[in-house]
Amino acid sequence: MAGFAGRIALVTGAGSAGGIGFAIARGLVAGGARVCVTATTPRIHDRAAELGCMSHIADLTDPAQVSGLFAAVTDRLGPISILINNAGMVQTGKDIDRQPLAGWTDAAWAHHMALNINTTFHCCRAALPGMAAAGYGRIVNISSVTGPVVTIDGSSAYATAKAAITGMTRSIALEYGPHGITCNAVLPGWIATDSSSASEIRAGKRTPAGRPGTPDEVAACALFLASAEASYVTGAMLVVDGGNTLQEMKG
Repeated sequence: MAGFAGRIALVTGAGSAGGIGFAIARGLVAGGARVCVTATTPRIHDRAAELGCMSHIADLTDPAQVSGLFAAVTDRLGPISILINNAGMVQTGKDIDRQPLAGWTDAAWAHHMALNINTTFHCCRAALPGMAAAGYGRIVNISSVTGPVVTIDGSSAYATAKAAITGMTRSIALEYGPHGITCNAVLPGWIATDSSSASEIRAGKRTPAGRPGTPDEVAACALFLASAEASYVTGAMLVVDGGNTLQEMKG
């Protein structure tokens, strides 16, 4: 794929060296894109130094900080034409226990919505006008199989938010297709990252592939959808789970 050279790309949630966001950012840089990575803590500057790209600290649950992020990228690099919404799932310094649906407090429910759907909404809303004006854009939303395809007991808030991402992805694809913008979602299954628990690694070993996936394997799919060559793919939900959702009987 050669459709990144000279493009301005923003990758959210790229603070972990062993995470999906960092793997995607590394691929974009290697492809010639001019990249900004963002996360909520100063470690994002270390990631940027490794990649040789721009970094910016922002809490994407705050619309004002999102506006500041997009202004900073535009001022330094230019208008964003590739947006990878990877932020979500967990946020450094914040931990919410799993609950059955009736056990969620308003605050805990709102936390999951803010982290897993509002962050994506805020960034898409900020990116779309500029992309539409330019007549070109690629948005890739990193969702999950949890919610759109399967679910886990105690994770109804997370599952609801991730399912909402796929609904928003389809809406953007429909509304902004005439403006040269594609919007797709990648739905990872069990992926071995720095934040994976021992039980998640064990679950990955029970997939048809016999192992959890890697951030680079998810990145490869996201990079295709972010490329110029993927111009006729939009509104798609690409499951990357080693075939796990195919099997009725697991373990």
